[in-house]
Amino acid sequence: MVLGFLSSAAKADRLEWVPQPELSHILLQTSLYTHHFNSEPEHNNRQQLISLELHNHESWLAGGAHFKNSFSQNSVYLYGGKSWSFWSSGQYIEARAKLTAGILHGYRGEYRDKIPFNHLGVAPAVLPSIGLRWHHLETNLIIFGTAGMMVTGGVRF
Repeated sequence: MVLGFLSSAAKADRLEWVPQPELSHILLQTSLYTHHFNSEPEHNNRQQLISLELHNHESWLAGGAHFKNSFSQNSVYLYGGKSWSFWSSGQYIEARAKLTAGILHGYRGEYRDKIPFNHLGVAPAVLPSIGLRWHHLETNLIIFGTAGMMVTGGVRF
C-alpha cells in the first residue's frame, strides 16, 4: 500500500463479492393467481403483472414489474435480489428460494397509506418467494407482507 491507496490486486480481492454483470438468463413472467389474506370488497385479485428479470451466473438478479395493485392502480416494482437453489434433479428441474428488495410506486390517493413508508409515493419493498423450474418454464409463490400471496408463471430465455 502506497499513500493509503490499495494495490489493484488488493482491490480485486476486496471486490470479489460484487455480482458480475454476465447474463445467464432472462425470466419473463406474469401473474396467474392472487389471494389477499384479509380480503376486502375493493381488493383486486387480477394483478395483470408483467415482469422481466435479468439473472447472472451467480444467482443475482435485477428486475422490474408492472401490475395493477390491490386497488386496481397501475404500479411498478423495481428491484434486485438473489436466488438459492435447494434441490435439483439434473440440469432442467430445480426448486429454489428467492428474495428481492426494491422500490414500489403506485399506491396513490386514498390508498397511499395502505403500504408502509409510502410518504413520498415510493415505498421500500422486500418480497420472499419459493419457486420451481422445469426446463424453460418457471413458477413462483410470492408472499407480499401480511397482505397476501401471488403465483406467477414465466418463461426463461
